[in-house]
Amino acid sequence: MDKQTQIELEAAAFRRLRQHLMEDRTDVQNIDMMNLAGFCRNCLSRWYQEAANERGIEMGKSEARELFYGMTMDEWKANYQTDASAEKQAAFQTAFADNVGKENS
Repeated sequence: MDKQTQIELEAAAFRRLRQHLMEDRTDVQNIDMMNLAGFCRNCLSRWYQEAANERGIEMGKSEARELFYGMTMDEWKANYQTDASAEKQAAFQTAFADNVGKENS
């Protein structure tokens, strides 16, 4: 497979993942994703932002999230986010430290 085809297939898979998370499974909470998989929608938007910044494209966290989510975070939270139990919040602290904290150290 040539490099351009690989890039196009990877981009198509990413777009499908984004659609799955943003349209097909809005019921799946970010906290559950982070606790189980070590990443969530916010991580994906951050990786998008980092890729843009590495290429000299100025993009902040809020802008990246709005591009990824297709709406503001406030809109997403109002429409789809539910309250998390104390147990989920505690598990999130560990998952975040293990998966995101180490990336930023």
